[in-house]
Amino acid sequence: MTAPAYNTMAWFQVGTDDPDAARRFYGRLFGWSFAADPGGDGRYDLVSYPGAELPSGGVFDTGGREPGHAIFCVVVEDVAAICAETELAGGQVVVPPTTRPSGLVFADLRDPAGNLFGVFSPPPAP
Repeated sequence: MTAPAYNTMAWFQVGTDDPDAARRFYGRLFGWSFAADPGGDGRYDLVSYPGAELPSGGVFDTGGREPGHAIFCVVVEDVAAICAETELAGGQVVVPPTTRPSGLVFADLRDPAGNLFGVFSPPPAP
């Protein structure tokens, strides 16, 4: 399997304070399956499509600390550079660059119209 090209949509995330309901809804509607993120803190499930080789998205338990959302995520080479460019282009950094123990780096951003989206850089190859 080839890695997605930089600057393309490569992930999605559904944020909810009721992840059980989200899993039931999307599982029934689209046949998606869910598995706990092995590198996570128990608040994130990986979403797989029927027939897919790898997960393509996630369900995030917001714990009621942020509004529900469904966002697309773009794979980028440099999350910090994209955050800086977002602000120069009139957008906003909502969650600054955050590095997971695996080496994955992500940030949540808003475009000038107020739409939330995410960017991430995959962990370094082993």
